[in-house]
Amino acid sequence: MKLALRHPSTFSNMNRKQGVAGANDVDFEETWSTLSHAFGEIHTKNASALSFEQLYRAAYKIVLKKKGDDLYKKVADFETNWLSTAVRVDIARTLHANILADDSDSSIDASATAPERREAGTRFLAALKSAWQDHQTSMSMLTDVLMYMDRVYCADTRQPSIFSKAMSLFRDSILYSTAIASTPAPLSFLDTLNAVILDQIRMDRDGDYIDKSLIKANTYMLEGLFETDAEGEDEKLYLTKFEQEFLAKSALFYREESERLLKESDAGTYCRHVRRRLDEEADRCRSTISESTSTRIIKVVEDELIRQQIKALIEMDSGIQFMVANDRHEDLGLVFELESRVDTKKPELTKAIQKIIQEMGTNVNSNAMNQPTAQPAAQPAPAEDGEKAKPVEKVNQQTVAALKWVQDVLDLKDRFDRIWKVAFNQDQVLQTAQTRSFSDTINALQRSSEYISLFIDDNMKKGIKGKTEEEVDQVLEKAITLVRYLQDKDIFETYYKKHLSKRLLMGKSVSLDVEKQMLGRMKIELGNSFTLKMEAMFKDMSLSEELTSGYQTYVSKLGGNDPKRIDLSINVLTSMTWPVESMRGHDEEGELKTIYPPAVEKIKTSFEQYYTTKYSGRVLSWQGGMGTADIKGHFKLPSKDGGPPKTRTHELNVSTYIMIILSLFNDLPADGTLTYEEIAAQTNIPRNELIRNLQSLAVAPKTRILVKEPMSKDVKPTDRFSFNEKFTSKFIKVKVGVVTAGNKVENDKERKDTEKKNNDSRGFVIEAAIVRIMKQRKELSHQQLINETLTQLSQQFKPDVTMIKKKIESLIEREYLERIEDAKLPSYRYLA
Repeated sequence: MKLALRHPSTFSNMNRKQGVAGANDVDFEETWSTLSHAFGEIHTKNASALSFEQLYRAAYKIVLKKKGDDLYKKVADFETNWLSTAVRVDIARTLHANILADDSDSSIDASATAPERREAGTRFLAALKSAWQDHQTSMSMLTDVLMYMDRVYCADTRQPSIFSKAMSLFRDSILYSTAIASTPAPLSFLDTLNAVILDQIRMDRDGDYIDKSLIKANTYMLEGLFETDAEGEDEKLYLTKFEQEFLAKSALFYREESERLLKESDAGTYCRHVRRRLDEEADRCRSTISESTSTRIIKVVEDELIRQQIKALIEMDSGIQFMVANDRHEDLGLVFELESRVDTKKPELTKAIQKIIQEMGTNVNSNAMNQPTAQPAAQPAPAEDGEKAKPVEKVNQQTVAALKWVQDVLDLKDRFDRIWKVAFNQDQVLQTAQTRSFSDTINALQRSSEYISLFIDDNMKKGIKGKTEEEVDQVLEKAITLVRYLQDKDIFETYYKKHLSKRLLMGKSVSLDVEKQMLGRMKIELGNSFTLKMEAMFKDMSLSEELTSGYQTYVSKLGGNDPKRIDLSINVLTSMTWPVESMRGHDEEGELKTIYPPAVEKIKTSFEQYYTTKYSGRVLSWQGGMGTADIKGHFKLPSKDGGPPKTRTHELNVSTYIMIILSLFNDLPADGTLTYEEIAAQTNIPRNELIRNLQSLAVAPKTRILVKEPMSKDVKPTDRFSFNEKFTSKFIKVKVGVVTAGNKVENDKERKDTEKKNNDSRGFVIEAAIVRIMKQRKELSHQQLINETLTQLSQQFKPDVTMIKKKIESLIEREYLERIEDAKLPSYRYLA
C-alpha cells in the first residue's frame, strides 16, 4: 500500500485564534466517529482515499477543546479492540497441535516430528511477524494524525506517546493473551513464541534447516517491547522473557551433549566439536536472535562444555597423556585454547602437564639409577691413523647411564618445549609450570650435579668435535639450561672444577675457546663468584706455558748440551684454585711422596731452583697422577733365520706413574722380576693408581709391555712382573692408556667424600651469609634471620635449616652475635 501523505507539520502552525474558534464548534462524538473509521481503514490497508490533513485538523480541534484525555482513551480502546479481535484471531489460526516440542509443558501432541513442528512453527512465526509489522506501520500513520495530541496532551500529562502506548497494547493484547488453553498450564502467545523459537534453535543445533530471518524478525520485536511503560533498557521482553529461558535451555542442552560426547568420542574430537559450537553460537546471535546475547550464550557454552568438563576431558584415555605420548600438537593446542577461555591460569592443563613431566622424569631417573655399576675391562687398542696406539676409553656402565640420563632429560625438555611453542602459544603460566616440573625432576636425582658436569665434560672432550659454531652454541645453551635448574649449584661447581682440571691438564679439550665461552655463560647465569676459581685455572695454564718456556731458556744458558737431558713441560697450579685433593689417590698411601727416577729427580730439583728465582716463599708439591711422559722402549725380537735378535724401538706415550714403573726395569737383568709389593715400596705410588697403571702395562692385550705372573685381570700383592722383551706393535708410536683415567661417575665412597667436603664448605658460606646479614641489619628476630639466610643462599644451594641454627649458635659462642634477652620474639644482636 503506497500513500502520498502531506506531512502534518506543514499545516500545524495555523492561526491560533482561528483554531480556538473552530474548536468551539467541534462535536467530539462525531469527530471521533470520523477518526475511528479512518483508523479502521488504515488498519485494513485502505487508507489511500483518506485526507490526512482533515484527520489531523479533527484531532487537533479535539485537543484544543481540552478533550485530549478522552481522545487518548478512545484511541487506546480502539487499538485494544482491534488487536483483541482481528489481529489475535488471525494469529491464533496458525496455531496447530504439533507446534510445540516434546519437552514443552504442552500435552496436545507430543508425537509431532521435527519437520511437522518446523512447518507449524514457521506459520506461527510468519503470522506474528506480519501482525507486528502491520501494527507498526499502522501506528506510524496514526501517530502522524495524532501528532498534536502527542506534543500537547501527552507532554503535559506525562502520558506515553500514542505510538508507545500502542506498542504496549500489542504486548498486552497479543503476547500476554492466552494462546493455548488446553494445557495444564495455559500458554500465552509469548510463551508459545519462546517455545517455538527455542525448538527451532534446537533443530538448527541438530543440523536441520530453519528460517533464521523469520526468527530474527520476532526477536527484533521482543527487543522493541518492554515490560513497563518506563521502557528501561533492562526491561526489554527479549531480556526478561526470552533470553533467560534461552540461556537456561541452552545450558541444559549443552550439559547433556557434553556428557554424551565424553562417552562417545575421543578428546580431540570433543575439542573440535566445542570450538565449532562456540562459532555456531556466535553466528546464531548475529543471524538468528540478537548480538547482545553473544557474550552470555558463549559463557553458557564455555561453562557446560569446558569449565564443567575440562578435568574429565584431560583425564580421558585419549586425553592429555595420550596427546603428549603421540605428539598430537594440534589437539593439545585445542585443549589449551579451550581452558584458556574459561581460566587464564589453566589449572587443570597445568596440573596434567606437570604430572606427565614428573612421571616421565621419574622414569628417566629410575633408568639412570638402575644401571649396574660393574666396569668392563679396559682394552687399549691401536688407533686407525697408523701412528700410535689409541686406547679404548674405559667408561663404566654407570657413566654411560649418566650421559644417557642427561640426554634423556634434554630430549624430554625439547619435547615439551616444542609442545609449549606449537600447542601452548608460548604461554607464560605453562612455561613456569614446566620449568618447576623439570627442576623437580632434575633435583630429585641426587647425582644430577655430577651427571650434568659429566655431560659437559663429554661434549668438551669429543661431543663438539666437527660441529658448526651454531651447533656448539646450542650444546652450550642446553648445558646452561640444565645448570639453571639445579638447586645445589655449589655441588655442580665442585664437580665441574674437577672435570675441567683434568681436561686442561690432560689436554683433552677440543677447543679452549669453547671452554671459555662456557665459563662466560656461567658467569652471566650464576655470577662472578661462581667462575672466579675456574678463570684462575686458565690463568695458571697460561703462566705455566710461560714458566716452561722460561725454564728451557734458563737451562740453555747453563751450557753443556746433554743429549740425555729430559725435556720438561710443567703445569704449576695454585693449590687454592685447583681441586688438588681430587687428583690424589683415595687411599692411605696418598700422603707419601712419590719416588722418581734419579734423572727425573734431578730435573725436578733444577726446576725448583729456577722457580725460586721467580717466586720466593712458594713451595711446589709435585702431583704425578696427572702427568704424562714420552719414553723410548727397546725390545729384542727373535730373528726369523735363527740369527741374533733384532732390536725394535717404540716411542711410548705413558702416564708419569707408568714412566716411574718402567724405569725400575732398566736396572734389572733380562730375566729379572719385581713383585707388586716391591714396585710399591720403590715408587710410593698410591695403591689404587699403581693397580690401574700395572693393569694397563700387563693386562691390556695391546699394550702388554710387562708380563704378569700369574696372568689374571686383577692385580694382587704376590703378583710378579717382568719386562716383555717380545712386545710388538704395528706402530712406532704407542699410547698406553690408563684404566679409568678419564672422568667417570664417582663410587659410593668418593661420593660421600665429596658430599662431606661440600657440607664443610657450606658451613663457611652459611656463616659468612649470617654475618653479612647481621652486620647490615644489626638486630633481627630468629625467624627473620633464618628466612633472609635461606633467601640469600638459594641461588647457590638449598640450605639446611638445622645447619643454619647450628651456625648461629657457633657465632654466638664465638661472640659474633648475642641474644636479646627482653625481646618478645627470639632475636639476635650483631657484635662489632
